[in-house]
Amino acid sequence: MGGATITSGKRVAENAALQERAARAASGLKSLGIGPGDVIAVYLRNDFPFMEASAAAGLIGAYSTPVNWHNSPDEAHYIFENSGAKAIVIHADLWRGIEKAIPKDVPVFVVETPPEIVSAYGLSPDDAQLPPGTQSWNEWLAQFPPIEAGAAEPPGSMIYTSGTTGHPKGVRRAPPTAEQAVAGASIIGKVMGFNASYGEPQEMVTVITGPMYHSAPNAYGLYAFRVGANIILQPRFDPEELLQMIERHKVTHLHMVPTMFVRLLKLPDEVKRKYDLSSLRFVVHAAAPCPVHVKQAMIEWWGPVINEYYGGTETGAVVFCDSEEYLAHPGTVGKAIDDAKVMVIDEDGKELTHGATGEIVCRTSTIPDFTYHGDDEKRRNSEKAGLIALGDVGYLDEDGFLYLCDRAKDMVISGGVNIYPAEIE
Repeated sequence: MGGATITSGKRVAENAALQERAARAASGLKSLGIGPGDVIAVYLRNDFPFMEASAAAGLIGAYSTPVNWHNSPDEAHYIFENSGAKAIVIHADLWRGIEKAIPKDVPVFVVETPPEIVSAYGLSPDDAQLPPGTQSWNEWLAQFPPIEAGAAEPPGSMIYTSGTTGHPKGVRRAPPTAEQAVAGASIIGKVMGFNASYGEPQEMVTVITGPMYHSAPNAYGLYAFRVGANIILQPRFDPEELLQMIERHKVTHLHMVPTMFVRLLKLPDEVKRKYDLSSLRFVVHAAAPCPVHVKQAMIEWWGPVINEYYGGTETGAVVFCDSEEYLAHPGTVGKAIDDAKVMVIDEDGKELTHGATGEIVCRTSTIPDFTYHGDDEKRRNSEKAGLIALGDVGYLDEDGFLYLCDRAKDMVISGGVNIYPAEIE
């Protein structure tokens, strides 16, 4: 079997080729004086350069910060300024929408918006072209040799999380120690299925179904890229198109959100029966509570390949359950994974007994500690009973399985993405 590939629409690239381009981009970023602890803002839809820019940042010890491209210009400007972004990589059509929001004197590298994204979002082909006077990402990185050596352990992405204040919080963590990197890879292997139980990475095929500005698809997609799995980028989620992709590419792994399950289940029965899904080996979902009847219907349709984890950008995954565990504990989001501690506490921070509902707090020792970029007070307020509060309410049963009941704060989840109440108003 040949090397792993990344597919988007009709375009196919070798993983090795994109890794080399990332190494060239890393040299270029380093030549601009960008290095450890700095931030590269990635304002892209799911595309090859998303992988390249994120990997390039890691090679020089910098953080990649994916930015939600649904943001208004003011929201984008806030993240560019708050993160202290030293460079921005952006699709051509998105650049046109926020040009005036880009801070002065920050280098901007523009990527032509590819045909499959133009088609999926109904964009103007003219808007997909490089705007006059802008720097092409492709032309720029081609000038540089691949960087000779990368950072020992890249710090990863600095994700801006949703909240209720109107301003997202940048979650910034230290680069992992060698021990944390090994332990973290083991946890990711378990909760995302990238481990020896499911074969070698080059035998794995996954579709990135959600936008990679979101914490979970970001971690999932970049880890799949790093370990050398075969990746198909779906420009925009479409339920029947996903079934087509599973059959055509013999997809083995998926990361999804419950909204996608709902849309899949709404397909006519004749459509659902039309496609061969027997290649699926490990499907995992997260990001929002999944109604019991929805998950049971997915397990009945796809078989016992549906897994779930719960956690946050701040903590990583802290609980996990497979299909068998879920069917025995309907409604659970899982049980604490190795090296994770999960508690339910009352308003005074005291641990509650099994079955009692309270605020969920958790932590895992395999993930480096974090700060909220530029906001120490928020970080202090997130600490409760020595663990991290993610703003969820729930309870633990007698077997240690966790159940979610509500959000501790007012927030609406749409398509697996948090939306501020102020935005709805």
